[in-house]
Amino acid sequence: MRNKGLIIALTLIVSVLCIYFLSFTMVSRRVQQQAETYATSNGQVNQLKRQRYLDSVWRAPVINVLGVDYTYKDVRQSELGLGLDLKGGMHVTLEVSPVEIIRAMSGNSKDPAFTKALAQAQELQKTNSGTPFTSLFSQAYRSIAPEGKLARIFANTTNKSRGIDINSTNAQIIGAIDREVEEAIDRSFNILRTRVDKFGVNQPNIQRVKGTGRIQIELPGVDNPERVRKLLQGQAKLEFWEVWRNDEFAPYLNQLNEVLVAKDASTKPAVAAATTTDTAATAATGDSTSLASQLAKKKAAATTDTTNLQQSSLLARLFTMPGALGSNVRDTARVNDLLASAEAKAVLPPNLRFLWDVKPTVIDKQEYLQLYAIRKTTDAIAPLGGEVVSDARQDYDQGGRPEVSMQMNPTGARRWQKLTAANVGRQVAIVLDDNVYSAPVVQAEISGGNSSISGNFTIEEAQDLSNVLKAGKLPAPTRIVEEAVVGPSLGKEAIAQGLYSSLAGLIIIVVFMALYYGKAGMVANLALIFNIFLVLGVLAQFGTALTLPGIAGLVLTFGMAVDANVLIFERIREELQAGLSIQDAVNKGYSLAFSAIFDSNITTLLIALILGFFGTGPVQSFAITLGIGILTSFLTAVFLSHLIIDWMIKGKTAASLSFKGPLSLNLNKSFNFDIVGKRKIAYAVSTAIIVFGFVLMAIQGGPNLGVDFRGGRSYTVDFNKAMVASDVRESLTDDLAEAGIEVKTFGAPNRLRITTSYLANDESTVADQKVEQAVQAGLREYASANPVIKSSSKVGATVADDIKQSSVISLLLSVIGIFVYVLFRFEKWQYSMAAVVALLHDVLFVIVAFPIARLFGITYEMDQVFVASVLTILGFSINDTVVIYDRIREYLEENPKLTFAQVANPALNSTFSRTIITSATVLMVVIVLFIFGGETLRSFSYSMIIGVIVGAYSTLFIATPLVLDTYGSKERRHHDPLATDTPDADASKLSAPVTR
Repeated sequence: MRNKGLIIALTLIVSVLCIYFLSFTMVSRRVQQQAETYATSNGQVNQLKRQRYLDSVWRAPVINVLGVDYTYKDVRQSELGLGLDLKGGMHVTLEVSPVEIIRAMSGNSKDPAFTKALAQAQELQKTNSGTPFTSLFSQAYRSIAPEGKLARIFANTTNKSRGIDINSTNAQIIGAIDREVEEAIDRSFNILRTRVDKFGVNQPNIQRVKGTGRIQIELPGVDNPERVRKLLQGQAKLEFWEVWRNDEFAPYLNQLNEVLVAKDASTKPAVAAATTTDTAATAATGDSTSLASQLAKKKAAATTDTTNLQQSSLLARLFTMPGALGSNVRDTARVNDLLASAEAKAVLPPNLRFLWDVKPTVIDKQEYLQLYAIRKTTDAIAPLGGEVVSDARQDYDQGGRPEVSMQMNPTGARRWQKLTAANVGRQVAIVLDDNVYSAPVVQAEISGGNSSISGNFTIEEAQDLSNVLKAGKLPAPTRIVEEAVVGPSLGKEAIAQGLYSSLAGLIIIVVFMALYYGKAGMVANLALIFNIFLVLGVLAQFGTALTLPGIAGLVLTFGMAVDANVLIFERIREELQAGLSIQDAVNKGYSLAFSAIFDSNITTLLIALILGFFGTGPVQSFAITLGIGILTSFLTAVFLSHLIIDWMIKGKTAASLSFKGPLSLNLNKSFNFDIVGKRKIAYAVSTAIIVFGFVLMAIQGGPNLGVDFRGGRSYTVDFNKAMVASDVRESLTDDLAEAGIEVKTFGAPNRLRITTSYLANDESTVADQKVEQAVQAGLREYASANPVIKSSSKVGATVADDIKQSSVISLLLSVIGIFVYVLFRFEKWQYSMAAVVALLHDVLFVIVAFPIARLFGITYEMDQVFVASVLTILGFSINDTVVIYDRIREYLEENPKLTFAQVANPALNSTFSRTIITSATVLMVVIVLFIFGGETLRSFSYSMIIGVIVGAYSTLFIATPLVLDTYGSKERRHHDPLATDTPDADASKLSAPVTR
């Protein structure tokens, strides 16, 4: 064996690195176990006490490596983390809105063509999610104003630094907008990363989604999704506004009231005028604690002036908050509609704007939100903005209540002093993202630039607010377009499922290899176990979290890693049968099997790279684990096992190393099937099944796409007893407006998965809340069964379109990549064409397997994980095909007088045992995954079961026969015009009895 020293050195280096990084994981688990032991009393774990223990050792040394102390914090950052599906937590995809950026660059232009083009571009984006928004805006503007000049809209003082002036062309302006949007996304990414880093979550992951304006964030262990949504979506637009006194805006409310009463009377002339009484509409008073030592500590005296509002009017029915201008929380949407009505716009002055308090006030067990009258400036820009804040921190006021202290820069300090001087005796509202946090009364001019915000905060809310203020204002609003929340209990179940499937798969392979190959099989098992160690170690080195799909990739690596050893051992056995010595047979077996192993690994690695590049979330995790597994398998199966066997055959065990076990001693290896002679029957059977499957799919209403591909929301709900899915679906129908509801049992009789397309096109937080409330309302009928939502996920329509598009691209690139590689290795397009047709045959077979399963009442969804399974099947199938092609090439090189037709059957027969053994091994592994892997991976493992069976079938009956029907038949006629169409199936006619 050449380069033995280099291989040993490389193995030792990689092993040491893996041990080093995995040791952090072991230490972290030990510390967490100690914390749990410390916090356990009478069998119950006090989570608060556990967290206090972990906090106490956060900066304390917990391990010493080579004289360097590592704290628990260092260990947690370097350990092999667990993904959301194993640990619980939250996955969020945010989209930065380019609309606001374009509006801001235009100076909030009211130009009709500009406004219409923006609206049209937003509509176009719904069906063209892959096209940049700026291109859609440019296209819309050209169609609305063909001769329009964007320069007259965007040529302003602010944009001069961006290279825009009155002479700029439309193309130049669109280019400048593109650059500004890209920079805004980058700034948003950095700001969000700062917020996430300060959030206190272990091993958060934040990354930009390639080619989009989206940012993907994973927060393992998070148990407060609403807090995360506020943290990530809050733009942190901090503003300081002057506030109207109630005696200043009360007359306008009176006037609006009269208009509404008159309108009500005109629409209902038959109804007598209701008796009027005086009701108080007291103006909002200031919060005495909001500016701590900088502002007065007492509240402004509440005015006793009242505004006469007719009880019959809508105002009196909505403004019901005792002692202040405000409404019951349930009425706030109606108040917003009223203030946005044409009547309100006609009566209220343009510099009057009403904003809600950030948190409701509880009065007599009712929740009310106060309304503040903000005095707008002529340019709608606040007198003071958050850009002047240089620092912010969570603090406490004199009453011990949490608040946020701010420090302004010199410019801000001067403007703050000027603002407070002009408003002595009046309120100044502190507004964040259009919500009033406090509105104190200024008692004196304030200098120095120090201020504080209070608003009945919890400590966590004050910390979050200080973090977003310190990180800075987002350049544009963000919205959540994809979301998944996994409860910790589901994570524990996933860990158990992953552990069981991994152990079961490993045990099956270890037992099979030992029984089939004897001592050589034990060497393969040793290499396999070492391979697992390397995969986990490399994952830890790169800080990649282990997820359930990642475990699936690991389990699948078990089966595929065996393929290389099967190729090698089968070849060695054949060389031994040919009479070679054990040493020569081993050397020749490893040498001749190398090219087939290399080719099959390269094609699978190509697919893993494509999956990793285009996939997101679970698919990417699967691809990373699979890709690492392919590389480490090559090292362990080809090189490490060779080292061990070389060592064994030089010792006393050489005579007993026969590469045979109890299962293979009596197995007849002399196969002589006329495989290609049955190709036309295979063509007909495959065509019939595929056509039947697609007809069945059409009858069933199309493919059963998951939320990933069609958009919508899904909820995993646990009950305390077994439930009938159809009954629950019927209960939800009215609440979810009959909008694409699917309810199915999910892993257990008392667990259901509810999927709906209700409000799928609305990606707002309000819509999220509305859908969840509708689901909970529909489940009230089963209150006795104690329904609890354990996890939820949302995929917006635009994200679903992108996922579908990326899935198609992944499939096409995989097929093209395989075509090119096979063409490069075998130098004839017929080989590539036949391989690709066989792969497409496998893909179609897997797709039609889903409607066929539905025919028997078994329903699986096609989602991102399904795409991963299809691409994995391509890799597995092409492995077999490449091995056979490699054998055919070898036969033709060693027997130049023979034709393709004469070597096709011998090549298929000589590799038949390898095909069956590998397929059977992988099939056993995916069956284990199907049984133990849990409901999340059920569609994946089902696809793999079908794909492994069909892949072996297409390798034998589709790929090689197609080469025969194209290149092979022409070659045969060229050699012998009288030759029949039946190929020679007798391997003994080959001049060299070499087989693989």
